[in-house]
Order: sequence, then structure tokens, then C-alpha cells
Amino acid sequence: MSLEPEFWDAFRKIAAEEGKPINVLAAEIDVARGADVGLASAIRVFVLRRVMER
Repeated sequence: MSLEPEFWDAFRKIAAEEGKPINVLAAEIDVARGADVGLASAIRVFVLRRVMER
């Protein structure tokens, strides 16, 4: 999966804050995403929403 370095950094930080390995968090996002949404896009949106909540 291809993400920009900034998204990887933010994704790792979120996973650490939740006490989860990034692969576990990615799997949770994968299960929740729609069939028409790519995993990388779903992760970007997840990260963006988390940042916007802060």
C-alpha cells in the first residue's frame, strides 16, 4: 500500500496512541471501508478525520 510519508507518520502516531500495531488498525479500517474505496484512500480519510477532531 502506498501512502505519503506524512500520512504514514500520522497513521503510526494514531496507532501508537490507541495501543495498536499499524497492521491491526489497517485491518479495522479495511473491514469498515466500502467496496468502492481503496484501502490507502480509506486510511488517508481516517487520518484526516482524526487530525480534524483535534
